[in-house]
Amino acid sequence: MLRIEHFTKSYGKDKPAVEDLNLHVAPGDIFAFIGPNGAGKTTTLRAVAGIHDFEGGDILINGVSIKADPLSCKRIMRYIPDNPDLYAYLTGIQYLNFLSDIYGLSAADREARIQKYADAFGITVRLNDMVGSFSHGMKQKLALIGALIDEPKLLLLDEPFVGLDPKAAFTLKQFMHEMTQNGAAIFFSTHVLEVAEKLCNKVAIINHGRLVAQGDMDTVKGNDSLEELFMELVEKE
Repeated sequence: MLRIEHFTKSYGKDKPAVEDLNLHVAPGDIFAFIGPNGAGKTTTLRAVAGIHDFEGGDILINGVSIKADPLSCKRIMRYIPDNPDLYAYLTGIQYLNFLSDIYGLSAADREARIQKYADAFGITVRLNDMVGSFSHGMKQKLALIGALIDEPKLLLLDEPFVGLDPKAAFTLKQFMHEMTQNGAAIFFSTHVLEVAEKLCNKVAIINHGRLVAQGDMDTVKGNDSLEELFMELVEKE
């Protein structure tokens, strides 16, 4: 579903922010992308989402290059940054209907899916309020609903659990499992290593813009916890 091949991205003449990155996220994967602050996680996610251009390599979504045909790629994936910037002067329901119009969802599909996800995340009663009045956690939930209602084949998330209360975090994990059981793929960054270890079947660890480990979760971490492995690999660099 997602194939990153020799991806290299620089912001200037200094050392690349990400260098020669190779990853494969298959349908059914919940793939954790972890690393210290500044390691290159957000840069990679933004390039996959088509926000950042890049100098080296290629990124393929369902076999299509994000450089060659970005629109086709973006039709089947959704991206949520770590701090979603939503339209403050729309109500919650207006925002979701706006996205549904862009996605081309039928009236019946949008109504059923908005109800399903808004009820699950506990914000149904707030959908007629202005988005600008929402807390960070509420905005995060609204952004998640906006990404989920289209049932994308690839979901990209940057620190999705930051700002979510425990119930919302549990609900998100349930929906992530539901998506991948239906053949979608999820690629997300997180600093919550305990969640990544329990939730994900694949993991990649990046440090100073280069991969230091990747593969099946159980194989990569072996007999250690993910936190122990992470500290060992990062301290070596």
